[in-house]
Amino acid sequence: MSLASETEEAARAYADWQRAVAFVLAKSRRIDAAELGPDPQKLLDTVTYDGVTVAPLYSPRDEHPEQPLPGTFPYVRGADATRDVNAGWLVSGRFGDSDGADAADVNRSVLDSLENGVSALWLAVGGGNLPVRSLQSALDGVLLDLAPLTLDAGTDVALAARELFALLDARAGAGDKGTDRTTIRVQLGAAPLTSAFSGAADVGLDDAVSLATASASRDESVRAITVDGTAFHNSGASDSEELGASIAAGLEYLRALTESGLTIGRALEQVGFRFSATDDQFQTIAKFRAARQIWARIAQVCGAPEFGGAPQHAVTSAAMMAQRDPWVNMLRTTLAAFGAGVGGADAVTVLPFDAALPAGTLGLSKTFAARIARNTQLLLLEESHLGRVLDPAAGSWYVEDLTRQVAAKAWKFFQGIEAAGGYRAALGSGLIVERIASTRAQRDSDIAHRRTAVTGVNEFPNLGEAPLPVGAAEADRVARYAAAFEALRDRSDAYLAVNGARPTVILAPLGPVAEHNVRTTFSANLLASGGIEAVNPGPLTIGDGSIASAATESGAGVAVICGTDKRYVDEALTAVGELRAAGIGTVLLAGPETVVDGADGAARPDGFVTARIDAVSILSGLLDTIERSSDSSSDAGSKK
Repeated sequence: MSLASETEEAARAYADWQRAVAFVLAKSRRIDAAELGPDPQKLLDTVTYDGVTVAPLYSPRDEHPEQPLPGTFPYVRGADATRDVNAGWLVSGRFGDSDGADAADVNRSVLDSLENGVSALWLAVGGGNLPVRSLQSALDGVLLDLAPLTLDAGTDVALAARELFALLDARAGAGDKGTDRTTIRVQLGAAPLTSAFSGAADVGLDDAVSLATASASRDESVRAITVDGTAFHNSGASDSEELGASIAAGLEYLRALTESGLTIGRALEQVGFRFSATDDQFQTIAKFRAARQIWARIAQVCGAPEFGGAPQHAVTSAAMMAQRDPWVNMLRTTLAAFGAGVGGADAVTVLPFDAALPAGTLGLSKTFAARIARNTQLLLLEESHLGRVLDPAAGSWYVEDLTRQVAAKAWKFFQGIEAAGGYRAALGSGLIVERIASTRAQRDSDIAHRRTAVTGVNEFPNLGEAPLPVGAAEADRVARYAAAFEALRDRSDAYLAVNGARPTVILAPLGPVAEHNVRTTFSANLLASGGIEAVNPGPLTIGDGSIASAATESGAGVAVICGTDKRYVDEALTAVGELRAAGIGTVLLAGPETVVDGADGAARPDGFVTARIDAVSILSGLLDTIERSSDSSSDAGSKK
């Protein structure tokens, strides 16, 4: 078959698929397929928070030119052409996080982790973590030519650097046999520009530049500055916003470094990046590929494209982590690590599945959570063999198109920041903050309306899990996706502690199970996401007293009528009346408002439960109602 005939066959197949899509969509919408236009499949498109359109199907029609091989500008496929495919990416473990961490304990933990699969270290020192003076003790016996080191030292980064350099010099002076100092890779982690956004304690830009100048003269490969994109992500940024703001900050560093006297090549060698990885695996793959592409473009414009392959440190998203049903976080971090690894991150840190909870909340040891986080990556590398192939997503029509679109959106945001005078000017004017706040508000709305699912929180919640300790909500800088629903669950826990039972709503199912099951299941799931228990007495019949009996027995003050639209026409208003007569103060109906058009006053339901509602607002209102009722009952009881 000739190439031309293959192309014709592909075109016919695509046209057949379009007709099939049109048939299904027309049938579901009860319209003629011709009314859907020439591209019916576009009705199935989705749009990300970046404004990127994701099509339902990709084909040779979406093919882009093949990117150069790894290690070649623009580094989309990876900056390292010689990465060991038997090792894959670096498994980075974080250590030293705790008030006054003991150096001996940290050292034992580090050595044990290195023996059990960790291949890179991320060490928190200073500021209440591992004391800076204990850094050398914590690294005793650690071969830094085999395990790259990243520091998180905040305002103590200069002191930590001096301690580390003294250790390296002492080891060199003692004649470490076989150690090539150029193979030692260190990132000092100074991040003043991104910390200025997040509010984290850090050194000033001038101090970071001085530290970079000193680092550039070292024999080891030392990068003083980290562009911490997680600061933007954790505040609600989309992927392109995280990348665009990070690239703008990186360029600001380059300007300061070259003004201090470093060549552009040396300046580029002083900058590394840290980005968040989420459970949206394709977005994450594309994000890391796009990040390399746009930073390479910066290096090219600066005249040093060969230095454009900056290392990437991926950290699984803190914003996606849930406090409720936290075991699901294991699945989220697995997907995130998969996306980051396949996307070409140089090192990946998986946050412990209980990272959003205060230590000890689940009654499990810190070492257990750390082991699960480490083994998540080891399973991907050692059993799933994801590191065996460089850039395995390359050539995927979807991934290549997504990479291109994310890069373009990030570049556009970066250009907007530059047009505003650069990163610091845009930060000072509020441009970056306002843009990210807008995206956060949009995401919060989608989650509140349950257009975006957070499994175990706003979908499929486990109402039977143990209450969290009072004050478990963390006071940090992370805009967690689940926070609004978890605040409702906190209120439910408080109600349980006072009343001995959770807030309760009775369901009023009309007709046989086959009729009401869809809406009773939907309503129970919705109510549970707000910490409200749904009592389902089974099918009820109007006029026989079963509704009044069930309402009285439940002791609830709120009811949700569940049935079909057809049955509502004949029975909904009567059911409302029977529930009110039984003492139910608030009556909702699971279905559209149109089914009771014309009804008013006491005969009309107080609200309507559909898939389109702002669930956070509705559930908050129900909790208000139930809490007021409980308070009134308590007051009445005390007066008696």
